[in-house]
Amino acid sequence: MKLHVERTINRPSPEVFDFLANASNNPVWQTGMKSCTWTSQGPIGVGSTYRQEAEFMGRPIVSIFEVTEFEPGRRIRVETIESTFPIQVTRTVDPIDESSCLVRADIAGGPGGVMKVFSPLTDRMATKSINADYDRLVAQLS
Repeated sequence: MKLHVERTINRPSPEVFDFLANASNNPVWQTGMKSCTWTSQGPIGVGSTYRQEAEFMGRPIVSIFEVTEFEPGRRIRVETIESTFPIQVTRTVDPIDESSCLVRADIAGGPGGVMKVFSPLTDRMATKSINADYDRLVAQLS
């Protein structure tokens, strides 16, 4: 699965970036997200890690993520270092003006192991879910 998502949010870009970069906020706006807990000491930066518990298609997914790129206020990339659903997510926040910004997300990955055979179905379901999540993010922050 490879997916690109863009949304305009009527909020200053630094506030939006801080919200998105803090994985503890993921359960607030992402469907199926049960918990996200930082497993490394702050501040957030390259090498930071967190544990995420989610559910997708009725199956539990426990993942450990690592921040692999971090440009404060603008860009963060996280990758699973342990998961049954390996994924990489890059989020970029660019100001449009003082009170709004453009959020871009590039997401790649998919199920591993036995679940890989269901890839076409999981790709469609994940795409639908991710788009709904970013709509929820807009509603949450605007």
